[in-house]
Amino acid sequence: MTSIVHAQYPSHPLEVQQSMTAGVARLRKGFDSTRGLSAMLLAAMVAVFVLFADALVGRWVDGHLLAGWLALWGAGFVALTLGAAPAKNLAVRLVAHLDAWSQRVARRRAETRLWEMASQDPRVMAELQAAKTRSQA
Repeated sequence: MTSIVHAQYPSHPLEVQQSMTAGVARLRKGFDSTRGLSAMLLAAMVAVFVLFADALVGRWVDGHLLAGWLALWGAGFVALTLGAAPAKNLAVRLVAHLDAWSQRVARRRAETRLWEMASQDPRVMAELQAAKTRSQA
């Protein structure tokens, strides 16, 4: 039995670029940058909490290994439970601050490039001056 498959492949380089851009946009749509950061922050919080618990339990449980092991696991689960929401909130705020910072840096760089272009090209400088006078009027 013979079957014929008609696959649709883009033939023009612009079509290839557009399909790749659409694919990357679909991948980025489900990506949440705060998830990984909050997981890392939570892991750090739990590690610190368990280290302190280990220091306390090591002195308290003289030779009772099972009790110490249970106490450390309990401390780990308590740290996970209590630290999840603060880690998520901290990650959200940190990502928002980093986004705002990167936008400010990008805006500053774009303005610097524009002024460098305007200093070398009188047409661009004239356009900037015209825009400035329009905004003042």
